[in-house]
Amino acid sequence: MPAAPTPPDSAALAVSAQLRALIAAEINAAGGWIGFDRYMHLALYAPGLGYYSAGSHKIGRGGDFITAPELSPLFGRALARQVADLLRDELPGPGVTDIIELGAGRGTLAVTLLSALETLQCLPARYRILEVSADLRQRQQQLIRERTPHLAARVEWLEALPESCSAVVIGNEVLDALPVKRLRREQGRWLELGVSLDGDRYAWAARPAAAALAAALPADLPDDYETEVNPAAGALLGELDRRLQRGAVILFDYGFPAREFYHPQRNRGTLMCHYRHTAHDDPFLWPGLQDITAHVDFSALARSHHQLDLLGYTSQAQFLINCGITELLAEVPAADAARYAPLAAAAQKLLSPAEMGELFKVIAFGRGIAAPLRGFIRGDKSYNL
Repeated sequence: MPAAPTPPDSAALAVSAQLRALIAAEINAAGGWIGFDRYMHLALYAPGLGYYSAGSHKIGRGGDFITAPELSPLFGRALARQVADLLRDELPGPGVTDIIELGAGRGTLAVTLLSALETLQCLPARYRILEVSADLRQRQQQLIRERTPHLAARVEWLEALPESCSAVVIGNEVLDALPVKRLRREQGRWLELGVSLDGDRYAWAARPAAAALAAALPADLPDDYETEVNPAAGALLGELDRRLQRGAVILFDYGFPAREFYHPQRNRGTLMCHYRHTAHDDPFLWPGLQDITAHVDFSALARSHHQLDLLGYTSQAQFLINCGITELLAEVPAADAARYAPLAAAAQKLLSPAEMGELFKVIAFGRGIAAPLRGFIRGDKSYNL
């Protein structure tokens, strides 16, 4: 059982109490039950109160979790080599001109990519950020003005995906934050786990799962098996399929192919919460103050209803190595310990199988793009999906 996190202060708890009341009102209005995906959506995205909508510090060493772009600029600089290849693509037809980042966090990856692409003399016409959080959007704008003021005019923010685009679309830890449905198998049938009220507390409550949800799961899973299904991830890819005229979609996240995702020992699913760098498994604790995530089933993503080409699937470590992260590290003399030591330590976390290297995966889709991409030139594991 994961460790219990340290309780928030009274001001934060008061904000969480407001969100609790909002969610309780929705449960009552819905007849006493809402799907977990709806609960997760409200806990993360309710205007002004949800985790990603309120103003608390979330990302980085002083927040609740740290992402690969925050860990080291080597991540963004290595990715920039792949992005530059795509922006320089010389195949006949309309060129790939823009970058679209889905959920840009504090803006660190945007700053690193723009700086690295400038060095590579391969800046995009526009760097477009799709960000649902007004708070994070303000943080992104401030960081870009501070770090790359001369490139700020190239950056614009989107309320929704453009109707048509030729772009490199990037998403780092986006899929894991999309609301998921939770299911449990009992007496040979699948039940959808939702949220009801027990007095003033949330409680799990089950209803028969829709046939489409049950059909998406392996038929041989045993009773008392709990797991998650993420229709929103497939829907996002479907929207990108509809709008992307030419380009690539590169997604980084933690997860597994189906045969690992539905491992017998993973019989309580992958749902996890993060608060002040402590992971635990209670999504009902302090709604609005903690992140709620679930691992990605990359096989389901690859099989979702879209016509994009699968361009590659591999571990984060292999992708970054293919993109030259070790060469970038070697550019800093080892004798310069003050610079080299922290970069080397961060690279170890990005690449180590015991850290982010193997748990995090990279999957790419595209239209009108020649394969193989640089990031999948070695170690492509698309056959596992």
